[in-house]
Amino acid sequence: MNLKLSPSQRMAVLSIATSIATLSLKFGAYSLTGSVSLYSDAVESLVNLVAATVALIVLIVAERPADETHPWGHEKAMYFSSGLEGALILVAAFSIGWAAVQRLAQPELPGDLGLGIGISLVASALNAVVAIILMRFAKRHDSIVLEADAHHLLTDVWTSVGVVAALAILIFMPEWKILDPLVALLVAANIIKTEVSLMRRSADGLMDSALPKGDLDAIEKAIVDALPEFARFSALRARKSGSLRHVEFNLLLPPDTTVAISHELCDALEAAINGVFKKTSAVIHVEPLIMSVVDSP
Repeated sequence: MNLKLSPSQRMAVLSIATSIATLSLKFGAYSLTGSVSLYSDAVESLVNLVAATVALIVLIVAERPADETHPWGHEKAMYFSSGLEGALILVAAFSIGWAAVQRLAQPELPGDLGLGIGISLVASALNAVVAIILMRFAKRHDSIVLEADAHHLLTDVWTSVGVVAALAILIFMPEWKILDPLVALLVAANIIKTEVSLMRRSADGLMDSALPKGDLDAIEKAIVDALPEFARFSALRARKSGSLRHVEFNLLLPPDTTVAISHELCDALEAAINGVFKKTSAVIHVEPLIMSVVDSP
């Protein structure tokens, strides 16, 4: 059995290991203090662990080569991952909110705040380092799965910063004990905001939304630069499936153009597009050029 992991899968394993470590630290801090805001922070790390595990499974599926039943590959599995992660974290957010509302009714001053804050800061530093590593890798390799994972960890970092700030205030002003559940509610609201955005992006991918205008402009420029004077193009459209971009357009050539020249030009256009975006699949329809056709759509 081949257990060799790809670079993306190794990043997912790193995220899992980090989530386990921070989960242990944060639940330890919660056990020491009884703080509902630290509880909210710990629950977020629990969901990050589930999300990272799902991400690894999906990456294993998405990186499989195309086969008879999936001739266009398995890249779209990435959108299921980020969508599922978003749904899981929304459940956690409502759980945090419910615990915070209950504590609002009977505010309590957490204990051992100094030690709890110290443990939380260690966990936050670990999350921040790994989140930066994941985000850089995701941007470089255009991985929505790892980018979503990095966003989760970064959200966790900012959550911890807010929690620590509130608990630090309680050390000097214990009469403000209502801050503990209020911060937990803010944590839940921030999680919801982040995850709704990720789920919307996943839905766009599953619905084959068009590429952003900037990407389309870059592809159009590559086509124009590679076209000879006697050729034109039309009906350009493009979408994204995971990290793979699909581009389609019509290549308009004089009716007497040979098959060999047409084929050579198609290869040149594909190379030009791949020079802009490395992972691109181009479908080019060769059609006869009519004199009334303009230079571009």
